[in-house]
Amino acid sequence: MLAIRLPENIEKRLDRLAKRTGRSKTYYAREAILQYLDDLEDIYFAEKELEAVRSGRSKPIPLEEVMRRYLHRAGQLRNGPPCLAIDVN
Repeated sequence: MLAIRLPENIEKRLDRLAKRTGRSKTYYAREAILQYLDDLEDIYFAEKELEAVRSGRSKPIPLEEVMRRYLHRAGQLRNGPPCLAIDVN
């Protein structure tokens, strides 16, 4: 269970939306949290990684290297795995 206090203007907006759509305020609060939780986790991870790079604990990979690795791997996948040719005749 989670109880939160919202600014009055946000509470009113949420109430209007719930009344207009026939859904509960809890439904919309839950949806908002679910939508933004991924973003907040990404931001937290990015900030920690930036801190690690700045302190020298982590080394960034240049974009050119990332693209080279990606294109090399994509080429391997596009060509498919190696296979044996079997004569069935």
